[in-house]
Amino acid sequence: MGDRIDNLVGQWAGERPDLDSSALDVVARVQELAKLLRRDEDSRLAELGLKMWEYDVLSALRRQGEPFALLASKLAKETLLSSGAITNRVDRLENRALVIRHESPDDRRGVVIKLTIAGMQLVDRALESRLALADEQVARLNTAERSSLAEGLRKVSDSLQA
Repeated sequence: MGDRIDNLVGQWAGERPDLDSSALDVVARVQELAKLLRRDEDSRLAELGLKMWEYDVLSALRRQGEPFALLASKLAKETLLSSGAITNRVDRLENRALVIRHESPDDRRGVVIKLTIAGMQLVDRALESRLALADEQVARLNTAERSSLAEGLRKVSDSLQA
């Protein structure tokens, strides 16, 4: 019959028929999916010895193209972190020899964070793993359904960020 979310929404519709609970059907599913997707992602990244925060920082650098580097302040913005948080994360990644930092050639106060070869190799393996996992996670959707769902979720995301 229905799933857990159908049951939840149905119970609220029964208890409060004066309220429209249709939006909760979408939001509760997205919230539940986020938990399930993150669990699978965390597990897949752990196989490579990575945590999601490490992947986020490494992939932000990798996506920049050659020379795979960003000012620390731009890296913080790219990963939605404070300057203190990015400093802590870069310290930890530097200890693992996945990134290096050096002074900005344009601004002595600026610090540039750059992927090392080991960091590049690891983030490339992680990307391949994440893409394979994402494909598995949405395997029941055809191409048109994937596009439609992505567009709908983009609209919701845009409205929340406005």
